[in-house]
Amino acid sequence: MTDRVWPEVYKKLGIAPIINAQSWVTALGGSIMRPEVLQAMDDAASSFVDVKKLNLAAGEVVALSCGAERGLVTAGCSAAQVLMVAACMTGQSEENAEQLPDTTGMKNEVILFKGQRNRYDKAFVTAGATLVEYGSVDSVTAADLEEAINENTACIAYVIAPFLPQGIGLEETIRVAHEHGVPVIVDAAAEVPPRSNLSKFHKMGADMVAFSGGKGIGGPQSAGVLGGKADLMEAVVMNSLNLDSAIAAIGRPMKVSKETIIGLVTALQLFTDSDEGDEWEGWQSKAEYVSERLKGIPGMRVEIEDDRAKRQGPQPVLYFDNDFSGPSTSEIKALLENGDPGIFVGGGGNKKEINIVMVNVQDGEEIIIAERLNEILRS
Repeated sequence: MTDRVWPEVYKKLGIAPIINAQSWVTALGGSIMRPEVLQAMDDAASSFVDVKKLNLAAGEVVALSCGAERGLVTAGCSAAQVLMVAACMTGQSEENAEQLPDTTGMKNEVILFKGQRNRYDKAFVTAGATLVEYGSVDSVTAADLEEAINENTACIAYVIAPFLPQGIGLEETIRVAHEHGVPVIVDAAAEVPPRSNLSKFHKMGADMVAFSGGKGIGGPQSAGVLGGKADLMEAVVMNSLNLDSAIAAIGRPMKVSKETIIGLVTALQLFTDSDEGDEWEGWQSKAEYVSERLKGIPGMRVEIEDDRAKRQGPQPVLYFDNDFSGPSTSEIKALLENGDPGIFVGGGGNKKEINIVMVNVQDGEEIIIAERLNEILRS
């Protein structure tokens, strides 16, 4: 083991800490919460509160931060996806909410561009909806979307994520949907920072937008941020909390603890108040350190990229030419992950690339990353 801190709570279980250069992924624990967030959660655990009032107050903070009419802290972004669809199907009818996941008599189709299908979109159908694809991965038009809309359409889902095709774009999707009286829900799980994205999609006219609370925002990994139009958000609350009646809401398994709510609200306020420029500078500095030390390796080039549509902050991207004689990208990743400490990097959108995401790299870890990659690539 290195001299890195190995928390006793993990040591007891034989689980060693790793270096996360892959991003805010759930599989590696999301993000590291700031001391203020942990303290706030600890404080929250010491008292009982009226959970309904707490949710409403926290929702006001979320709404203000997102520029939405109403907000809610959810049990992660995936739970927010379930609740957005449920709200679009049931409206504010308690009878409909009680009936889910049986959607008989309700509009129950969720339209999604085929190029945005992903391993998380099952959340869109969890409440009982049916997913309807439109367009093809390489070709899609507004006419394709219009053709998919019918009397059973509950909503149109739009997913924003690195390397995922944008289709006809969110703005055009909203225009077409609203012309037909259909709401647009947006899964933007990892799309902050930049902080401006919290309100950007609402300003474009999206009806509801969901973010992860445990990625760039730095809140509890099990938290999500959901904001949207007041009428739809009222239906979301009904399907998730419904503390005023005895109906069995579809979102009951997705309840959020008082500690998580307070942690998310604290993290969100710290996130919106902090300096994005300083944050970016830190990532840039680490990226440059690694990049400089990996230059001159035959058959490989390293570039610092910060395309916000594909990359989460500035990061060194390793590209391998056909004449590169070293290990394959999968072998490199395995060697990194099985080292001491284990280092997890990204695979990006190109099978012949490795991207080193700096958003979770702690001070000094860039040195370990550069040294290990040099050992592997220059051997």
